[in-house]
Amino acid sequence: MASTKSERVENALQSLLERLVPAQQSGEDEDRADQRWEDANNLAHDILDRGEDEAVPVEDVNHAADLIKRKLLRENASPEKATTFGNLYSRLLAQPVLGKKWAILYFLLRVGEEEMDGMPQMAQSRAGSIGVESRGGYGEEVESEGRYEGNGVFDDAFARNGLPRMNEPESPRKAFTRDRERPVPARSRPQQSEDAAPESPVKKSTDGLEPPESALLRDLPFTLQGLSSNSLPFADKRSLKLPPTLPVPLVSLLHTLAEPSLLYRSLSDFVESSEGGLVGQALRSAIGIELRSYLGLVATLEGQIRRALAQLDENQPNGGLGKAGVTLKRCVVWTREATLGLRLMSMMVESAKGKKGGELISLIHSFSSSHGDPFVHSFAERLLVHVTRPFYNMLRAWIYDGELEDPYQEFFVFENQDHEDSGATSVWEHKYRFKEAMIPSIMTQDFANRVFLIGKSLNFIRYGCGDSGWVESYSKSASRELKYGDMATLSLSIDEAYKTVMARLLSLMENKFALHSHLQALKNFLLLGQGDFIALLMESLASNLDRPANSQYRHTLTAQLEHAIRNSNAQYESPDVLRRLDARMLELSHGEIGWDVFTLEYRVDSPLDVIVTPWANKQYLKVFNFLWRIKRVEFALSTTWRRLQTGARGVLAAVSDKLGEDWKTARGRLAEMIHFIDQLQYYILFEVIEAGWNGLQKDIRKPDATLDTLITAHTTYLRSITRKGLLGGGGALDFTTQLHELLKLMLGYKDALDSLYSYSVAEFTRRQELSAKIETRTKAGKWGITEADEDVQSPLFPTSSVRNRLRERETDSPLPQLLPVQGIDGERNMLDQLRQRLQSLAVDFRARTNVLLGDLAYQTDMDMRFLGVAMNFNDVYTPVKRRRQKTADKVQAPPSAAGSTTRRPQGKAEEGKA
Repeated sequence: MASTKSERVENALQSLLERLVPAQQSGEDEDRADQRWEDANNLAHDILDRGEDEAVPVEDVNHAADLIKRKLLRENASPEKATTFGNLYSRLLAQPVLGKKWAILYFLLRVGEEEMDGMPQMAQSRAGSIGVESRGGYGEEVESEGRYEGNGVFDDAFARNGLPRMNEPESPRKAFTRDRERPVPARSRPQQSEDAAPESPVKKSTDGLEPPESALLRDLPFTLQGLSSNSLPFADKRSLKLPPTLPVPLVSLLHTLAEPSLLYRSLSDFVESSEGGLVGQALRSAIGIELRSYLGLVATLEGQIRRALAQLDENQPNGGLGKAGVTLKRCVVWTREATLGLRLMSMMVESAKGKKGGELISLIHSFSSSHGDPFVHSFAERLLVHVTRPFYNMLRAWIYDGELEDPYQEFFVFENQDHEDSGATSVWEHKYRFKEAMIPSIMTQDFANRVFLIGKSLNFIRYGCGDSGWVESYSKSASRELKYGDMATLSLSIDEAYKTVMARLLSLMENKFALHSHLQALKNFLLLGQGDFIALLMESLASNLDRPANSQYRHTLTAQLEHAIRNSNAQYESPDVLRRLDARMLELSHGEIGWDVFTLEYRVDSPLDVIVTPWANKQYLKVFNFLWRIKRVEFALSTTWRRLQTGARGVLAAVSDKLGEDWKTARGRLAEMIHFIDQLQYYILFEVIEAGWNGLQKDIRKPDATLDTLITAHTTYLRSITRKGLLGGGGALDFTTQLHELLKLMLGYKDALDSLYSYSVAEFTRRQELSAKIETRTKAGKWGITEADEDVQSPLFPTSSVRNRLRERETDSPLPQLLPVQGIDGERNMLDQLRQRLQSLAVDFRARTNVLLGDLAYQTDMDMRFLGVAMNFNDVYTPVKRRRQKTADKVQAPPSAAGSTTRRPQGKAEEGKA
């Protein structure tokens, strides 16, 4: 079987030689023709023998045909031969007899690549006798080579025995790049006549080249390393001086070889510089590694050049340099990929000026993510592995230790130098800042936010919560190496660190620092959630707070506070909560009483002050003062109501013939005010505060809650209370001022009722004394009443000492006091003044309430609109829509009717409030 196969191969080889090697020509010696035949036969067998030990490509017929077609396109200016080969290849595929077609094509390819003495003569002798169809498509290639054999320089330049990689198939990208960068296309040469007799090759003289190509090749390694030489000196750092005596083709080649030389010099200067931060130094290190690889290529090229120069033969064209395998043109081809890398690094260096850290990483990453050239992509990815190492070291220290190791501010987190350590709030909010411009494009905005929050939380746990031991143990157990390209590990590390750190921080705030207990205490004491404590405190402080503010003493207030705590459910709070509660006075102003300056204070220290911030403390104080004023009015109105209900069965019943209608009207209006204050208090305490508290609890207990979540939820909670609690947020409407005016009117009405009650008691006393005197005189047989009794001073008008005590009690009234008038006429005037005062206060209260309800009816919040509905559930009020005013939107307080003898109509009063 083997012999049969060998015979078949030998027969096929002989048939091929008969077609390719021309027979004996006229005038040719027979021995010479036999020698030509024998040389061709030996060459064919030599190729077959070497093929047994040679690593052949994949047994793919299409691949072998593609190699031949590329060779034809590369060595011929026109695509005609490639097209002809394509037709012949199609015919070959249609032959069912041949088995290993790929081996046949690969053998023909190797025949075409071999250099053989006498091949030009063979090609020329068979040019006119062998047809294209019978040559299998490859004899035409040999003929093409034969047309150029007359020029020895050309043959040397295109000799095929170079580096082994020159025979490998090149990617379309490299072929496209080489075709694009070819300086001058090859000029087609005139073909020889088919009938012309073979002639000896004509050697073109190269003695005119100065310096010769061999000298240029000898100096080329130095030039590629940025060093000057005799033939190619550097004029300066940016220019290379070329010999002026060289022809244009060689100058074009030297221009191409000068580019990597100049790029290498500039990149070497960049690598040796020390400017920039850690990422910049990493870029220099990465470029230095690429330059060392480039120098390795130059060293390999230098070895090739030395071997080629050692094989020079002066008898050969151009010294036989082409046959030695190294020419300037081949050096251009060998350094083309390195030139692309140097050019790319130079572009990066130029674009990197003024950039650092994340900006520099984003710049290099843009070459990898936004460029379609696979070479550029792989080159940028290789650089990023080295450039991102300092960045990932900073990232590792930040997410595992909470420390910022960034001496050149290249990380997207930086420490605020203007930060003043004034508590946990300043540490959390102002110590570290986020810089979006430094976020590298290798991570997203959300990813960077999570990283920022992890490091800031670790730093807060270490320094704000004093738990550095846990941070150190966490760093040892969870720390891992981070590097570019391993996004799966990085994402997993960030997710694990985020969950672990957030859980630890919330656990500290809840368990170690009792966040929930302190928030509950703030709600109970400052938002009046502890009802029994507030009622007892107000009752015990009422007598003290009625006095002027400058007569209040802190120890007295503190004692009353402790009394209220011990006698209410507040005594069951933890000692840590109770020690933080304190009573104090606000800044005093002239004419204020104790009710105006008293306040409660709840002290919150670090690290809880990151949630209960100084701003939050002001909001709590603001809400407490407002609720305390409402509670004071409710307490005063309730006290007056109980007094009236008790007196209705005694004193007031005795004077009902004179004051019955007055008290009936007064009780109705007092009930109206109590209803108003109850609805307002219920709305604030339950619809606003309790609803906000429930929302706060839900936000705190979210599974993905963070410290920022707690801060935001608490801030939203307080803003909701101040906005919906009529303390602001009404836009152009000032609900706080309106409510304060209404509360003043209620207190004024309460004082007027106290005066009317005093008048009733005085009238009852006068009647009792007069009745006793009449009874006594009647029993004595005298007249019951005499003219002298009418001149006796009325008990309604006390002595000066008593009047002074009453004046001290009425200093908290916002309305002017009644002027004492002596005599019976004075009593009548006093009663009329009381009636007018009560009527004026009632009318003003009704008018202001109408305006308030009109403003509430047009609010966007449903709860605020529902408050107006609850206050006017029986339509006793007529809400008035406020007209827009250019000068002011505030309702001006009407002048007090006390002391006036005219009564303002209700309609006019309401119109004035509109």
